[in-house]
Amino acid sequence: MFARLRSDIQCVLDRDPAARSTWEVITCYPGLHAVWLHRPAHWCWHHGFKWLGRFISHVARWLTGIEIHPGAKVGERVFFDHAMGVVVGETAEIGDGCTIYQGVTLGGTSLYKGTKRHPTLGKDVVVSAGAKVLGGFVVGDGAKIGSNAVVIKPVPAGATAVGIPARIIPSKTGESADVTEPAQKFQAYGITQEDDPLSQAMRGLIDNAASQEHQIALLWQAIETLADMKKRDCVPQDAAREGCFEADKLNQLVGK
Repeated sequence: MFARLRSDIQCVLDRDPAARSTWEVITCYPGLHAVWLHRPAHWCWHHGFKWLGRFISHVARWLTGIEIHPGAKVGERVFFDHAMGVVVGETAEIGDGCTIYQGVTLGGTSLYKGTKRHPTLGKDVVVSAGAKVLGGFVVGDGAKIGSNAVVIKPVPAGATAVGIPARIIPSKTGESADVTEPAQKFQAYGITQEDDPLSQAMRGLIDNAASQEHQIALLWQAIETLADMKKRDCVPQDAAREGCFEADKLNQLVGK
C-alpha cells in the first residue's frame, strides 16, 4: 500500500514542475486526494456497500471538485492535474499513467443500465483541459486528446484527437506520453507538433490553387509571346499574366 502511495506522489513530482516537495504534493494537490478517496469508495461499491461508496465519492467531490463515480476503475500513477470540474462516469476505466486536466468529462451516451456507457482509456493517455470523451469505446495507449475536443469514436494508440467533433491525427512515431520512462518526454496538455488534419487539407488546397494560378499565368505569357511574334494581339485584356493568389496570407489564417 505504501509503495503505491509513494508511486502516486512521485508521478505528480514527475509531471508537474510546480510541485516542489513531497509534503506540498500530499497537502496541496486535490487530484491526489481524489485518487486516494476513490479507492475506498471503489472498494465499498464492489463489496455491496453502494450507498457508502457514493457518499465517499460525494464527499471527495465536495473537497476536491473532482467527481469520480465509485464504480469507475482508476489505474496506478494516474494524475488529475488541477482537474476542477472533472467528471468520470460509472463504467469508465482509466489506465496506468494517464494524465487528466481540468474540465474533462469521461461521459456516456447510453441510458441503458448495466452496459458499458463510458470510455476506456489505455495506458499513458493525456486528456487535455475541457475535453469531452463520450461513449463506451477505447482510447488507445499513449493517445492524446486535445483541449476542448469532443471525442465520440475510438482513438488508435499513439494518435491525437482534436476538434469538434474530434478528428484523428495518426501517430508517426508510436511514442507514448508516459513520463516515467526516461526515453520518452511527457507532453503537458497533450500538445502535439502534428497539425489539425482539417488545416492540413486547407493548406493543400491553398497550395494547389496557387500552383494552378501560376501555371495559368505562364500560359498567358507564352500566348502573349506567340502573339507578339505574329504581330497580332490575341490575348484578352483581362488575362492574368501574373499570379496574384494570396497563398501566404491564407496559409497564415489557417495556421501555417
